[in-house]
Amino acid sequence: QVQVLESGGGLVQVGGSLRLSCTASGRTFRNYAMGWFRQAPGKEREFVAAISWSNGGTYYADSVKGRFSISRDNAKNTVYLQANSLKPEDTAVYYCAADDMTPIPLRSDQGWKYWGNGTLVTVSL
Repeated sequence: QVQVLESGGGLVQVGGSLRLSCTASGRTFRNYAMGWFRQAPGKEREFVAAISWSNGGTYYADSVKGRFSISRDNAKNTVYLQANSLKPEDTAVYYCAADDMTPIPLRSDQGWKYWGNGTLVTVSL
């Protein structure tokens, strides 16, 4: 069983930045696709970003493109989400997801196998 653990959430002002981290257990972390999703109050969980295991390809939701960046450090079994120019609408619980296959479709939470418990990001005016 793969364990996924997020950290780095908190309260930040509009225009500020946060870096979320996610570690996943397992000796084959470098073979995991990793993703970030978020769920705002009263809304469904939505795709934010993902990074492939094979070629490090990255994918973003249109709402965060140009502001968020996903990266991974396989030596540390960690994936990061650098969130810049934060807006009030970025307020949500952010979840990290992992899978030892490429989820299809990538942008749907239905295809991802392993999940963390989430970390709250609150963007204040």
